Amino acid sequence: MLRMIGKRLLLLIPTLFGLSLLLFWWVRALPGGPATALLGDKATPEAVARVNAAYGFDKPILEQYVTYMGKMLQGDFGNSILTGRSVMGEFITRFPATLELSVFAIVFAVALGIPLGYWAAKHVGRWQDQIAVVISLLGVVVPVFFLAFLLKWVFAVELGWLPTDGRQDARIDATHYTNFYVFDGLITGEYDAAWNAITHLILPGIALGTIPLAIIARITRASVLEVQNTDYVRTAKAKGLAPRLIRDRFVLRNAMLPVVTTLGLQLGLLISGAVLTETVFAFNGIGSFLWDAIFNLDFPVLQGFIILVALIYSLINLVVDVSYGLIDPRVRVS
Repeated sequence: MLRMIGKRLLLLIPTLFGLSLLLFWWVRALPGGPATALLGDKATPEAVARVNAAYGFDKPILEQYVTYMGKMLQGDFGNSILTGRSVMGEFITRFPATLELSVFAIVFAVALGIPLGYWAAKHVGRWQDQIAVVISLLGVVVPVFFLAFLLKWVFAVELGWLPTDGRQDARIDATHYTNFYVFDGLITGEYDAAWNAITHLILPGIALGTIPLAIIARITRASVLEVQNTDYVRTAKAKGLAPRLIRDRFVLRNAMLPVVTTLGLQLGLLISGAVLTETVFAFNGIGSFLWDAIFNLDFPVLQGFIILVALIYSLINLVVDVSYGLIDPRVRVS
């Protein structure tokens, strides 16, 4: 197991190196160069020269890349053009919001997706199965931004049950040690602040979690159908074991490997793909900040955030691989 973890960590080096090379080339391949793209209508020769000198774009390309990699390895991704703060500082400040939202969305997806998929598999071919399939299809085909606007309009604007945007009510005087608002509220005993943060997570979390829910339900259904027709499950039934024991020990445990793979991939996608949801609900995470960076051509933020998200995505996949051995001893032995 430790050897496998070491190999996977070593594979991160060429992956991140290749990604950094692509990002470095992309910025410098912009029409007219990055300075011209950044300045737009204000791209006079003098202004372009000042920007090139400020960001080192006037140096030889190899020297630029060596300097860029040297700073990146030290955690220095430069400063945001929009805010003037360090890219790493912006990421550390905003990442808790995105992670909190992504975890809420994946918990919502798992809590409904696995039971829905199991329910469909146990009633395959019946009306219960058809309903589950329709729900999973709707979860995939309905655009996230449309669902986000719909949920916001119905439950926040029309009914007034939930807040419309933000992470927490501005009128609440809450203490933020880690920037995980729910966790901070719990550890400080400010339970009203924690509950308020949870209410702000509900609508964006549901909007973000619908696609993972649909995928998890379909994967669970297919996996359970495959497992419950295996010889060892039929043998367990023939021995007269309790249905609950057969379900927990033989069916669900062996059906969870594909589901765990899906969970890891979906959590990584949620962290990197919460742009539209965070924008609709004014959720101050890395997604909404990336949206602003794209439209304002904030190159340091784009480069730094993409590399950091790729690193986190790779580490999540590593955790998923390690979890295989905990679920199935056969994987651990191999």
